[in-house]
Amino acid sequence: MAVRACGLIIYRRLQSAPSSKVTDCIEYLLLQTSYGTHHWTPPKGHVDPGEDDLQTALRETEEEAGLQASQLTLIEGYRKELHYPVHGKPKTVVYWLAEMKDCNTEIKLSEEHQAFQWLKLEDACKFAEYEDMQAMLKEVHQFLCSKE
Repeated sequence: MAVRACGLIIYRRLQSAPSSKVTDCIEYLLLQTSYGTHHWTPPKGHVDPGEDDLQTALRETEEEAGLQASQLTLIEGYRKELHYPVHGKPKTVVYWLAEMKDCNTEIKLSEEHQAFQWLKLEDACKFAEYEDMQAMLKEVHQFLCSKE
């Protein structure tokens, strides 16, 4: 049985100069774990009994980044499943996409994370070491660009 986790890819749009492209103003939130290899990921966590996947993603985002559902806009039409092994066991992580309603909202980390960064796509891909995470961020960016 695969371990199941859920999370949100959270982005914000910065106020842009009139000449800049909208996509240049998008930054993604990554959190650095305070355990293991200190890797960077979007907020995510394991599904608790009785929860559905989206409830898990919202709860974990509140626990790990201090962001409540009311501070986010869930973006219709994007849901991604990643599958990879952890300690030899299969893991499935389901991600949704959410935009910050106010790009200046404070991030409040739990003890599970030691740092956070708002990063443009290229830097977010450098911080996210795993290829499937990099591919997902690029896919999200294409999705957002296609909506403009």
